[in-house]
Amino acid sequence: MDGFKGPVGCRKLEEGEGIGIFSASSPISSTVPVRYRRGKRYLEEKGFFVVDGDLCGKQDFYRSGSIRERADEFNGLLYREDVQVVMAAIGGNNTNSILPYIDYEYLKKHPKIVIGYSDTTALLLAIYEKTGIVPFYGPALASSFGELPPFVDRTFESFRTLLCQKGFALPYRYEMPPVWTEEFLDWATQDRPKKEEKNRWICVKEGCCEGRLIGGNLNTMEGFFGTEYMPRIREGDILLLEDSLKDACTIERSFSLLKLAGVFERIGGLILGKHEKFDDNGTGRKPWDILLEVTGDVSFPILAEFDCCHTHPMLTLPIGCRYRLDAGKRQVWLLENPLGGRETEDRR
Repeated sequence: MDGFKGPVGCRKLEEGEGIGIFSASSPISSTVPVRYRRGKRYLEEKGFFVVDGDLCGKQDFYRSGSIRERADEFNGLLYREDVQVVMAAIGGNNTNSILPYIDYEYLKKHPKIVIGYSDTTALLLAIYEKTGIVPFYGPALASSFGELPPFVDRTFESFRTLLCQKGFALPYRYEMPPVWTEEFLDWATQDRPKKEEKNRWICVKEGCCEGRLIGGNLNTMEGFFGTEYMPRIREGDILLLEDSLKDACTIERSFSLLKLAGVFERIGGLILGKHEKFDDNGTGRKPWDILLEVTGDVSFPILAEFDCCHTHPMLTLPIGCRYRLDAGKRQVWLLENPLGGRETEDRR
């Protein structure tokens, strides 16, 4: 792909190292402390040192703190020498507010792994745009590691493979989890594993492509799309899109934003994540049905129902690396080491 420079990798995570937890939006450590504590205990039992951010246990109505307090919490974790990974506690709605106040220059000089999903998309993509460092679209402390087995264990397996590089080799093929769930159980009282459903990835449009993976939560991207913090979607990119708790009316609008911006004319492929608790507004349509109506007749491959989002388990995806997508075979391959610089071998 023209202009592709390859990822800027950080050092891999070693067992026993520090994972710092930030709350860029929702105050989950205050509103559902049992979920936060369970996630923290899970990672500690796996041998990691978990560092609470300054806003742990605090709440400012709908958020964890003021805009500057939330940015300062994140920056403070960047400055700590005993923290190698900076992980979101959960998402929310207002992470875009802190983007102007992040210390990108420090992060550029002292790279660290940053990971999260959903509303954390704003921070992940801003970091990639401003520093070139590969962020990870992956689990958050409370929402992901606060889940019960067996799903939390499958989420951790992908997390450890990508960040600790246990059993990792290129090209790396993402295996479809055999089961998944979107069952809702109250986090404060959950005392049993969620119900399992047989898994299936959906080929919406056949084809094979290679390109840089870019994207995340679409609803979040609308909050900073077209700004200096949103990477430009380039020719041949593989676009990652996921959302949660939306209805057909809303996602038609969101997909249409990308259509009007010319995004579908540039990308080489598209991965659509599972949409947690999708409301079809009585239409009987799936998210990919609406996507195809919006895009019209396109030539790029589309794979849907990928496990990279609000459902469990969650696969960990480095953003900004080169991937291969074969929608017909329902295969996704990572072609570059996100923690070791660009791979130069012939990957065909």
